[in-house]
Amino acid sequence: MNLEEYFKRIGFHGPHERPDLATLKSIHRQHVMTIPFENLSIHCGEKNTMDLEVIFNKIIRSSRGGWCCENNLLFSWVLKELGYDPTTLGARVFNSLNNDYNPMESHLVNKVVIDGKAYIADVSYGVSYQIWDPLELVSGEDQVQAAGVFRLTEKGDIWVLEKTMRKPVVLNPDFAISSLVEKKPTKTIYCFSLVPRGVDHFLETSHRLQTDPKTLFTNKTICSLQTATGFRALIGWTYSEVTFRPEEGVDILDMKNIADDEMEQVLKEKFNIKLANKLVPINNQTTMYTL
Repeated sequence: MNLEEYFKRIGFHGPHERPDLATLKSIHRQHVMTIPFENLSIHCGEKNTMDLEVIFNKIIRSSRGGWCCENNLLFSWVLKELGYDPTTLGARVFNSLNNDYNPMESHLVNKVVIDGKAYIADVSYGVSYQIWDPLELVSGEDQVQAAGVFRLTEKGDIWVLEKTMRKPVVLNPDFAISSLVEKKPTKTIYCFSLVPRGVDHFLETSHRLQTDPKTLFTNKTICSLQTATGFRALIGWTYSEVTFRPEEGVDILDMKNIADDEMEQVLKEKFNIKLANKLVPINNQTTMYTL
């Protein structure tokens, strides 16, 4: 494993001699623009792992994406190689169906302190909830990004991440009432504590997320990639291209269904992914997931 391979994978050519905020922002942005958030391995008969070398080979050398336990663990290694001192944290994702946070810390994020200020770096949440730049760890302050307004709020011993949306404009009338379209103006994304977590903390969670028939990741095939103007997503058989238009206060959603025999082409052309094994798409509607 080496940084040069990582930089080539994400197309980063900027300076990186100093572990400062500018470098962190540049690498964070390049990562989310080139490496998809995806769980396709689970539905190709493969296993996701917390082994860093296996993750590096998958994402960097095989040009794949990954979910948070892969992408953010890899990003933690990158930060350490660059001279930062990241702290791994565990987050509990908000479940809209239960109107509560999931009991297990299923999401991995990194905290980075630069010049006395703390930032949350998260390169693997996907769709419109993906931050493009690290969020400063300050309570109650609106942090405007391309996808909308993000807000971190300190509540006792936990921090809560929320996002205020723009109005979704769905071009295809067949998807006007799709469960994939977020209807609420503000969405709670996840909560986390500042207690450091090691890799071992996520081993059981990682196993459960890809084996338990009730989890989001066993019920939906997900692939999402940020673009210069928004993001692309393939959820089950539904392909979406979303364009952010903050000047108009809307997001434009261009959605369509694709056939099984189109999957390989869409993954290659839109996400630069070529799978080694056959994908079995799934989109179980009993599990909530929105764009």
